[in-house]
Amino acid sequence: MSTGNILVFLTTGFEEIEALGTVDVLRRANLAVQTVSLENDHQVTGAHGVTVAADVLFGDADCAAARMLVVPGGTTRYAEHEGLKQQLRAFAQNGGAVAAICASPAVLGQIGLLQGRAATCYPGFEAGCTGAKLQTERAVVVDGNITTGRGPGLALEFALELVRQMAGEATRQQVAQGLLLA
Repeated sequence: MSTGNILVFLTTGFEEIEALGTVDVLRRANLAVQTVSLENDHQVTGAHGVTVAADVLFGDADCAAARMLVVPGGTTRYAEHEGLKQQLRAFAQNGGAVAAICASPAVLGQIGLLQGRAATCYPGFEAGCTGAKLQTERAVVVDGNITTGRGPGLALEFALELVRQMAGEATRQQVAQGLLLA
């Protein structure tokens, strides 16, 4: 496993709870996280008007050295970014951990990463999860190196699962207790 950063991608219209909640929870676990703008600017505005300064632009992100790639939901713009889709496909095919929540599991489906895998997504995005064995009643689904989450109200559960994967169950429990979720 790489010792690089966990990369969380941001694009105009991203779901703030899913992106920022995940970044917050991962950092509470002392994991190295970098936010990556898919725009031509470090400033990225989410679906509810919250503007965030991303750590790096996509062209400067070292996806190959990352520990995990995370795609929040909130918008279908992620599916329009060819560079992101190429990085996700290559990373996952090389055994790297990829996580997507809300609308973004459909991006993974579009590039063939859900074929034959269990997954969940936000209601209405099932058709985009091409080839997936959908388990849409579940908040978070892990199948091999692919983790999918259902939506914004379940973002902390999604983020805690990522902590478990990256730092172990004891750290997950510690962070959950600090958030009053355990």
